[in-house]
Amino acid sequence: MFDFDNFFKSCLQQDLKVLDILLSVMFKIIKGKKKGLKQEAIEPPPGPNNASSDVTVNHASRSAIVTDQQPSVRPHPQAVALSSSPPQLGVIEVLPLLKDVPVADRHVLFLRKLQICSYMFDFTDTLKSVSEKEIKRQSLLELVDLVQSGSSKMNEIMQGEMVKMISVNIFRGLPPQAHENTGAENVDPEEDDMYLDPSWPHLQLVYELLLRYVVSSDTDTKVAKRYLNHSFVLNLLDLFDTEDPREREYLKTILHRVYGRHPGISELLEILGSIINGFAVPMKEEHKLFLARALIPLHKPKSINLYHQQLAYCVTQFVEKDNKLADTVIKGLLKYWPVTNCGKEILFLGELEEVLDATQPAEFQRCMVPLFRRVGSCINSPHFQVAERALFLWNNERVVSLIAQHRHVILPILFESLERNIQGHWNQAINELTGNVRRMFIEMDPELFEECQTRYMDKEAILNEKLKQRELAWKKLEAIASSQAA
Repeated sequence: MFDFDNFFKSCLQQDLKVLDILLSVMFKIIKGKKKGLKQEAIEPPPGPNNASSDVTVNHASRSAIVTDQQPSVRPHPQAVALSSSPPQLGVIEVLPLLKDVPVADRHVLFLRKLQICSYMFDFTDTLKSVSEKEIKRQSLLELVDLVQSGSSKMNEIMQGEMVKMISVNIFRGLPPQAHENTGAENVDPEEDDMYLDPSWPHLQLVYELLLRYVVSSDTDTKVAKRYLNHSFVLNLLDLFDTEDPREREYLKTILHRVYGRHPGISELLEILGSIINGFAVPMKEEHKLFLARALIPLHKPKSINLYHQQLAYCVTQFVEKDNKLADTVIKGLLKYWPVTNCGKEILFLGELEEVLDATQPAEFQRCMVPLFRRVGSCINSPHFQVAERALFLWNNERVVSLIAQHRHVILPILFESLERNIQGHWNQAINELTGNVRRMFIEMDPELFEECQTRYMDKEAILNEKLKQRELAWKKLEAIASSQAA
């Protein structure tokens, strides 16, 4: 028999990292937007590429650790690799254009240009190494144009070396942030001068090269994935700590494109659904943590419609295997319940019904009060599809059975919402559905319904009396004001 537990563990080490990255990207980008003053449009030079390395990004207060470790790709026996150390300043020279040399020599010339572009300059001194900086800039421009135009197809070795060059340039030590220098925790970026990286003229070209490489139709996805690995993406996320808004804009664009070249989250969740389906019972604690920390928070993004079907399947699989998790799931749905997104609210109501279908009375009892307060709000929604989907819960025999068992708690919560719909919802179909639900409660327990109705009428009478008293008070004030004016 196939061991799903061991298979799940191995998948966690690889696939779940992608989920973690997806969740991290949102918070990193939000963090970046908060820091970043005004967003600036990316002004491209020519093209970008992709890189993978085990570089660690650190602030200037910490030493940047850069390793030359390649991704797990078997090197070509005839590969001409870049030297492990950047070229000496005196060795940088003007090289001929790639288009001006024979095709047989372009491979070596391409690698020499990558070697020049791997050299790091001091941009705080504008008068230092001016000619060498210009040589590097022109080389980067040529590489960007090469990738963007697709005029020369790069082999796997060239792509790997280009990725190394990009990594050397962008995965660098970042300067201390403003709050690190001042010690202040809540620094308003609008009150401070915007930080602009002095190396941006070269850095922008490197990012553009990476971007063009990622979006190029000539880029082999299978080859690119060997270099755009987990380590590379994590290093890109770390770069969101930069205070230069131009760099953060590039990072957001590149990460979006990198994600587009990997299987979508819907496909990943579909795979996970098959894995979850084979979990042994009783479920392990690490599996429950995965539900709480990875799957339930995926209900938060507004783009959930792209993967909700697969996500709902994964969640209901957990509840079917362990009924006690129903309370965790339902409270998680309530935590991330959309308030202003009606389309998303309809999806949540559909998933809620699937979960309730697998929920036992004991777990239902733990969450029924907040749950039906939310259902009551949905019943009164001016969006008729939301109200309709909420009322359709009473078409499910399992849900009706759970409601009937706890009607003494649920009917008092819902009664006011039902009466408001009967008296004044604009949609006739909603009025009819509400009437059907109302009749079901009458059939369940006529005495309880009459008690709730009496309570509701007494409450309405008190409210009406208060309104009358308020109107009388205003009229008295108006009369007094009129007499004094006369």
